[in-house]
Amino acid sequence: MSLARGHGTSRRVSVPDIFDRAARRRYRDRAAADFAGYDFLRAAMLDGLQERLDSVKRDFTDVLDLGCFDGGFAGPPGARMVRCDAGSRFAAGAGGIVAEEDHLPFAEASFDLIVSAGVLDSVNDLPGALIQARRALRPDGLFLAAFVGAGSLASLRAALRVAEGDRPAARLHPQIDVRSAGDLLMRAGFALPVADGETLNVRYGDLGGLLRDLRGMAATNALNGRRPLRRDSLARAYQAFADLADPDGRVPERFEIIFMTGWAPSPDQPKPARRGSATASLAAALKLPQG
Repeated sequence: MSLARGHGTSRRVSVPDIFDRAARRRYRDRAAADFAGYDFLRAAMLDGLQERLDSVKRDFTDVLDLGCFDGGFAGPPGARMVRCDAGSRFAAGAGGIVAEEDHLPFAEASFDLIVSAGVLDSVNDLPGALIQARRALRPDGLFLAAFVGAGSLASLRAALRVAEGDRPAARLHPQIDVRSAGDLLMRAGFALPVADGETLNVRYGDLGGLLRDLRGMAATNALNGRRPLRRDSLARAYQAFADLADPDGRVPERFEIIFMTGWAPSPDQPKPARRGSATASLAAALKLPQG
């Protein structure tokens, strides 16, 4: 697979980093050894992506697994797979290359399918990453992605709000909702964009269990300017989280999974009807009185 000479969406535009790139890579390397014990969220994403892929009646020959983790995405039978990850240990373990999602090293039209599960919610330049993914696709190539979206970790958010009072620090990543995900696909130039969501509910005995899962899936706070939680604030967070428990003593936590589907533009794709091209009026179709 040929590599592109340049990176990024523009040499003239500098996008400020929301996330600490070095910390993000470090968290992924830390999670690599034991990721199989914490892969339930990505497994749910891959199941959803596979269902969407199974509904597409065509063959794919060159596939990019973007943010491959441990290489759990099997890919279509017979397809040539290229795997990449921002973490060197995940990339090495999956036999892939090290690359960040908004700095792709691939030439244009390299793939006919790109799949990404569990990484786009922590990319600094998400619009740029989507543009680069679209450019790396051949005409009529398919882009499928899933990531944690708006509404996730509501119990953790509530516990931290109690723990830090009126002036909480930024500890959870910004979250994208379904509508914004669809808008991002359109802005990136994808044809036939679709965004939808599914909910995964998990129940925890205490806050420590949730924090271990987030650490194990490389999903802890990677924001620039983050600062550690003080011991007294952490103790209040544990108690506030426990106060949210159901009668059985377990706290429900929600993960909202956003799915994105888009196609690289092609002249062969169906086009929406031209505005004003209808041959029958809405009133006639509904049998409404004229006048």
